[in-house]
Formats: sequence, C-alpha cells, structure tokens
Amino acid sequence: MPKMKTKRALAKRVKQTGTGKLKRKSAYTSHLAPRKTHKQKRHLRKGGLVSKGDYSRIKELL
Repeated sequence: MPKMKTKRALAKRVKQTGTGKLKRKSAYTSHLAPRKTHKQKRHLRKGGLVSKGDYSRIKELL
C-alpha cells in the first residue's frame, strides 16, 4: 500500500515543536477585525497548542 500524502493545507497552518507538540495560530483574527477591541486582538495574536482531543486526528493528516 502506498504512503499517505501529507495534507498540505494543514501543514501550512500547523508547525511541530521540538518535543512533538503542534503549534497553531488563533482563529478570529482578521474577520470583522475593526469591531473587536484592542485587548481582544492583542490576545488573539498569541498562538497556542493543538488540543489533546484534536491532536491524534491532526497528526494522522500530517
């Protein structure tokens, strides 16, 4: 059976850390940005890690 191909769309959105965790950017950053508060936009700038529930599903696609 051939190898699974990497889902390129997901690979562009997620990066792997040295310990194997997956980094991601926050959602809701650009859509309707002018009506969001400065505080809300500032907090959305910071990325996060992929949650434990999604980790196995995303790892399969990479």
